[in-house]
Amino acid sequence: MNDFFLSRVWESDPEVAKIIEREYFRQKDTIDLIASENFVSQSVLDAFSIFTNKYAEGYPNGRYYGGCEHADEVELLAIDRAVKVFKYPYANVQVHSGSQANQAVFLACLEPGDTILGFSLDAGGHLTHGSRVNMSGKWFNAVTYGVRKDDYLIDMRQVESLALHHKPKLIIAGASAYTRHIDFARFREIADKVGSLLLADIAHYSGLIATDLYPSPYPFADVITTTTHKVLRGPRGGMIMAKDPGVMKRINSAVFPGMQGGPIMQAIVAKAVAFKELQSDNFTEYANSVLRNARSLATELIEKGFNLITGGTDSHMMLIDLTKQGITGKDAEFLLSQVGIICNKNTIPFDEKSPFITSGVRFGVAAVTTRRISQEHIKELAHIIYDTLVRRSSIDSLKARVMQITRDLQFYSADNILF
Repeated sequence: MNDFFLSRVWESDPEVAKIIEREYFRQKDTIDLIASENFVSQSVLDAFSIFTNKYAEGYPNGRYYGGCEHADEVELLAIDRAVKVFKYPYANVQVHSGSQANQAVFLACLEPGDTILGFSLDAGGHLTHGSRVNMSGKWFNAVTYGVRKDDYLIDMRQVESLALHHKPKLIIAGASAYTRHIDFARFREIADKVGSLLLADIAHYSGLIATDLYPSPYPFADVITTTTHKVLRGPRGGMIMAKDPGVMKRINSAVFPGMQGGPIMQAIVAKAVAFKELQSDNFTEYANSVLRNARSLATELIEKGFNLITGGTDSHMMLIDLTKQGITGKDAEFLLSQVGIICNKNTIPFDEKSPFITSGVRFGVAAVTTRRISQEHIKELAHIIYDTLVRRSSIDSLKARVMQITRDLQFYSADNILF
């Protein structure tokens, strides 16, 4: 029994411990440009705690198990902190992911076969906005809007035209690969014309919205969904917020018992810690640095001949069309990974290549900003990207240059991570 409670993973399962160690050094020694990723604080890591042992099915003050008094306490604290930041009066912090958050809204507010209007995945939207391969496109009559061909900005005339013609029950404003501001006020006007509920999926922008650096969906959207990682810099998970108590009641019922049983309590504890960090001056400084670094990297890449969709960025990410460089997104992702730069291939609007190949890549700077990357390093990073994809310089020399950057970046103490 003593061994059960006292032995650590490196003693009981050295095989897994070695994998954790390898992942630690992979993260430490590479440059993470995946727009959906970030590094949480040591405090958020610490919060993944003994609460993993607690089953807390239900909601605070209405659980189906005993011993939930502290689970209630921390979940209510997480909700209170989220409400203060985002201004919506009601929140559900139990949902496991951003995709599940959207699905919960669908379950709460729609019937199978209802019409929804969302942002096309091909143009920069998300799978859950009506893609045919996703539940949102299989269970509902999904109509999608796109971007204009001349500037790649959301085609609001098309949004209005489709809304007036199809009378959707739900309109979704949000994106996974759209770098510019979203006009939530205009979406509200269109939703009001046809009597639609407006959902703002702010997963990629919530950390910037929390610091007033990106347009807020409040008070325009009826419901917002978000992940709690990305720029928000919390644990992997999701959240739903609403203005109307009746709508929130239906959403809570959709999450539990509609979609899941007991929540992941240790994740909720970590969300509470992250939501406190959102209210600090340090996070405001961080969010400003994210925008500065994104614009600097975008400028450097444009100067080196890369074609950025929309010509730049208003957020943490940028989408690069590699057609002029004569390389696919798949090949670019592989080549960059070989030198220690981690990103993802991504379709561009009106892409003629398949989603498995793509004509572009998506970069994001949330993670490298957390590691306190400097402006000098941003310039060198752009040079390395150019030398990798265009000049095809020596892999070994490029890897050495990446390692020179990563050695200067902050990271977790190995003593705190490696047991």
